[in-house]
Amino acid sequence: MKPIKLIFLRAWAIVFCLLGVAAPVSAQPPPGSVYLAEVRGIINPPMTNYILGVLEDAADHDAALVVLELDTPGGLSDSTREITQGILASPVPVAVYVSPPGARAASAGLFVLLSGHIAAMAPSTNTGAAHPVGLGGEVDEVSATKAVNDAAATIRALATARGRNAEWAEQAVRESVSVSEQEALELNVIDLVARNLDDLLERIDGRTVETSAGEVTLALAGAPRHRASMNIADQ
Repeated sequence: MKPIKLIFLRAWAIVFCLLGVAAPVSAQPPPGSVYLAEVRGIINPPMTNYILGVLEDAADHDAALVVLELDTPGGLSDSTREITQGILASPVPVAVYVSPPGARAASAGLFVLLSGHIAAMAPSTNTGAAHPVGLGGEVDEVSATKAVNDAAATIRALATARGRNAEWAEQAVRESVSVSEQEALELNVIDLVARNLDDLLERIDGRTVETSAGEVTLALAGAPRHRASMNIADQ
């Protein structure tokens, strides 16, 4: 076999080995842990796989809470729907936290934010501008109207399910309005503004939320924290 071909095959063998061990190698988190997942960038299929994997792992290990640390300009509607469905179906409470300061939950990010059992934002963050944007060329008027109506109905349902401001949520879809964290709090779009992760966990400790498994009272004082990193395949 020629040396170049041999090197090529060995390189692919290494890639497949890495993909085969792509699962996190950290120690198994104990029950009652807080799972931390960074959601940075476009909402797309790899990001969806990552988030759904975190939710599944958290449920398997009886986690107390999943925190999605969100900073996104938006993404694909199908991926967004899968993520929101996963959060709605999660027996483990999910806090969606727009952070760090300067971050945003724009477009698809607003849908994810509103789906959380807890919706929080850090100072100097913003959310909104959820009007659907066509990809891959021009979209005819009928298709565009259908997309907007579908998105508006979806976001109203999410906001209503969580007891949040459905009127404003629909406005964010139809008119692309955006708000700062303080405006979001005043409008009942989110539950609280938290300075940082420690502040968030301290302030929601003891709250009771409704999950797919029933009511859960958050017990977070002294809870271990588990950083759930994206695996090699999704990266």
